[in-house]
Amino acid sequence: MNMQLESLGAYLKTRRDRVTPDDIGLRTYGATRRVPGLRREELAQLAGVSAGYYTRLEQDQAGLASDQVLDALAGVLRLDPAESAHLHNLARRTTTSRLVRPEPETPHPRVLALLSSLGESMPALVLGRRGDVLAWNRTGHALHAGHVGFDAPGDPDRRPSVPRMFFLDPLTRDSLRNWDELARIHVGYLRLTAGRYPDDAALAELIGELAMGSRDFSRLWAEGDVADCTTGPMLLRHPTVGRTDIDYQVWLQPDSPDHRLEVYTPRDPASADALRLLAGSLS
Repeated sequence: MNMQLESLGAYLKTRRDRVTPDDIGLRTYGATRRVPGLRREELAQLAGVSAGYYTRLEQDQAGLASDQVLDALAGVLRLDPAESAHLHNLARRTTTSRLVRPEPETPHPRVLALLSSLGESMPALVLGRRGDVLAWNRTGHALHAGHVGFDAPGDPDRRPSVPRMFFLDPLTRDSLRNWDELARIHVGYLRLTAGRYPDDAALAELIGELAMGSRDFSRLWAEGDVADCTTGPMLLRHPTVGRTDIDYQVWLQPDSPDHRLEVYTPRDPASADALRLLAGSLS
């Protein structure tokens, strides 16, 4: 199933609904309101555009919007940098675009050399555009998916998919004590990626599969949130070393901007001991 990706108008509507008059200091004088957030005419006035033009934007009937208008709307809607980038990506999308089957992703030799240089003391993996694992070291494999074959990333047809593991694999879900927090970030990042690559047929299929197979994914996707995935906590309940608290850090790759090297570092001495124990068990 291909998931129909959102339009500029749909995204503006979800962002408008979440901003209340109180959030931006707009007086309502106790009047009864029928919308959860700002009215269209209120947002239009604050952004310096006509109510009619903004209405056409939400209805996807206004054609291309200028960067100046988009920046004004982003300011009123209090969008963060990732949300604002998504707004601009949606505005650039053409109605005539068609889904295209992408070629299998191949990690750049320099990122593989960097992964190898980390050794096994620091768990790490290389992620592709859609969250497929393109490569990992043995500690990264043992930390995340010891139940999956270590050589699976080398075969495009067998590559582990982090989004699929998150939402469709009970073992992965049970191993994450802060699954709710991380799931929300994963959905937001997939939405950001979908805005960047609206023609990616494999990405549309992935989103459709997750929406059909996971009520949690479908619920989070419907909320319309966008998030970048850069750094944060990951609290594990690991089957081998037990409770382990780590930070993930994403290193973007200049040679292949779609690919990310994700490394994991301990948040406390006990977790550092757990990672050393995990690495030692692989020798």
